[in-house]
Amino acid sequence: MTEFGGPEVLHAVELPQPRPGSGQVRVRVHAATVNPTDTVLRSGARAEAMRDDPKPYVPGMDVAGVLDEVGPDTETDLAVGEHVMGIVVPRGNHGGYAEQVVLPAESVVRAPAGASDVEAATLPMNGLTAQMTLDLLALVPGQTLAVTGAAGSYGGYVVQLAKHRGLRVVADASAADRAQVESLGADIVVDRGEDVADRVREAVPDGVDGLADGAVLDDKVIDAVRDGGGIATVRFFAGQPERGVTYHRVMVPQYATEHGKLDQLRVLAEQGVLTLRVADTFPAEQAAQAHQRLEAGGTRGRLVLTFAE
Repeated sequence: MTEFGGPEVLHAVELPQPRPGSGQVRVRVHAATVNPTDTVLRSGARAEAMRDDPKPYVPGMDVAGVLDEVGPDTETDLAVGEHVMGIVVPRGNHGGYAEQVVLPAESVVRAPAGASDVEAATLPMNGLTAQMTLDLLALVPGQTLAVTGAAGSYGGYVVQLAKHRGLRVVADASAADRAQVESLGADIVVDRGEDVADRVREAVPDGVDGLADGAVLDDKVIDAVRDGGGIATVRFFAGQPERGVTYHRVMVPQYATEHGKLDQLRVLAEQGVLTLRVADTFPAEQAAQAHQRLEAGGTRGRLVLTFAE
């Protein structure tokens, strides 16, 4: 995109073929996931921070496809031709919505065995965001975590990773999503909504030890958390100190080169701990329609753009 605005500003452009340098690899992208953060970037909400970045702006934080070049002096256990997935930190004309993308070798791992490129593309950014959430909250087995937006991709990964770490999970869901959230492993499911904190307190009278706010309810969820507990936020919200509750802002670019954590997600997907959920696919040329679909709401799983193989 060369300007900010609605989905219609997304259009195809031709850019020079990127080449990997030292410590980098290049991925021939077969699938790129559409995430809410892409729509935020497209809207211009971060225009000031992007003022000095070169146009056109290319969104996209998740890719999967085939490794097609390894840069000089690059240490990697990957070979050209392997199916891989990676996390992208978009900047200027460097983003995941592209036929080829160059990434640090630490940002790319093998795709989960048995997963398609479309499925694999849904894991890196949301999975690492969920991992970072749990790392920041630092709960121990037996403690209780609440998750808002549990039916979404980020929330679903938080639920599954939390259960894998031995936590008790209270999650929210609409009536239509209740069975799905239960299938992800939530111990208690409460009705979603802006007053979800009241229902969490009904289920856990003393308050939960930590909360992952995937629904971006911000200060509306603080009452769900016990004195001295923690809240992880994904949209830069940091509330006022109250009852010793700590806010943790989850900024996944800080995990973009955490190769071991990304590869652990691959292993957990192969083991069935994590469920890769695809809502629908769109040819890359229909990125605008994919953004329209996402912003209409109600999507469960991720929308994925596909590129010719």
